[in-house]
Amino acid sequence: MTVSDSRGQQTSEQPPQDDGGRPAGRPPRPPERGSGLLVGRPFGVPIYVTPSWFVIAALITWVFGGQLGDVLPDLGAARYLLAFFFAVAFYASVLVHELAHTLVALRYRLGVRRIQLQFFGGVSEIENEAESPWREFWLAFVGPLLSLVLGGVFFLAMQAVELSTVPGVLLTGLMVSNLVVAAFNLLPGLPLDGGRMLRAVVWAISGKAMTGTVAAAWVGRALAVVVLVGLPLFSAARGIERTTTDTLVDAVLAAVLAAIIWNGATGSLRNARLKEVLPGLRLRELARRTVEVTADTPLGEALRRAREAQAGAVVVVDGRGDPIGIVRESAVRAVPEHRRPWVAVGPLARDLEPGLRLDADLGGEGLLRAVQATPAGEYLVVEADGRVFGVAALTDIEQRLTAAVAGR
Repeated sequence: MTVSDSRGQQTSEQPPQDDGGRPAGRPPRPPERGSGLLVGRPFGVPIYVTPSWFVIAALITWVFGGQLGDVLPDLGAARYLLAFFFAVAFYASVLVHELAHTLVALRYRLGVRRIQLQFFGGVSEIENEAESPWREFWLAFVGPLLSLVLGGVFFLAMQAVELSTVPGVLLTGLMVSNLVVAAFNLLPGLPLDGGRMLRAVVWAISGKAMTGTVAAAWVGRALAVVVLVGLPLFSAARGIERTTTDTLVDAVLAAVLAAIIWNGATGSLRNARLKEVLPGLRLRELARRTVEVTADTPLGEALRRAREAQAGAVVVVDGRGDPIGIVRESAVRAVPEHRRPWVAVGPLARDLEPGLRLDADLGGEGLLRAVQATPAGEYLVVEADGRVFGVAALTDIEQRLTAAVAGR
């Protein structure tokens, strides 16, 4: 609990790792709770299909099914079933693209949290950063490379069938879509694979990973503007008669794609800056002074003692003086001023679970891992011998990081 206003997501250089691809000394990851439907765990990496995938699958089925009516008029309503099969096959190709990233990341012992198939393709959530620009380049390039290979395989398969048949149409669609996926991902701006390749090249030339990130992020932002303006203009310049609905769809698609690219580039830049300032984060510097009271102490009295001691937190102790809980700031705010003399602090405190006791010398990535492992509003900060040093509020940690990133 805090009682004053004082204030104290593909990582940095790769630490030594164990045989599971995790940094040595890091506890095993808790089971991932993905967003969507779990469809498998190849190589131990969970794959989730998010709800947004069903939206794009329905859109592909509707659009491609309508186009099939012109190419294969004898199919009738069955063309929509074929179109849905194409949507599934296309995203299977996207999954191969992401599995390529995953395999290389596992080969480099970077760890992969999960793969998600979503509205605009797939995402491989790689836990750690490559330790060299060459590894970063290869990790990024292997995805588009596999998409190009798949496009070539489908092209070769097309040679064995009539293009005006169902297999011919499907193979043509899969060839084109994989080539488009490869080309789009090779665009040189974050968060696309081409942006990571550009980052690796600038990193290799400058010797600084951050320089590469800044360059690739700004190219990504410029790319977002080009997509926003250029995609509708390109569609209009093709000379094909278009309806108002077609124009509107192009504009919406361009806006969504541009927003995804812009936000991804901005997020990559923010994360890179965070990794730069993270090593300087020390829990000892963030901890607030505390006062210790028993569970039956009235809240008003506890706050009075805290003000006199210029403390920012209240810790509940047992009869032997051992800490057993931290009074939650949110619970304090919920108690009206006039009732505070009559409410004991005990019910307002969170019991001290093992994960709520943090070493005062903890900092950097270790601190973030500890906070992520046991989410809470406040943590008890202790010395190596178990003595209470203070209380660290999650808001203090977040504000320190935000200020450090914004100030760069």
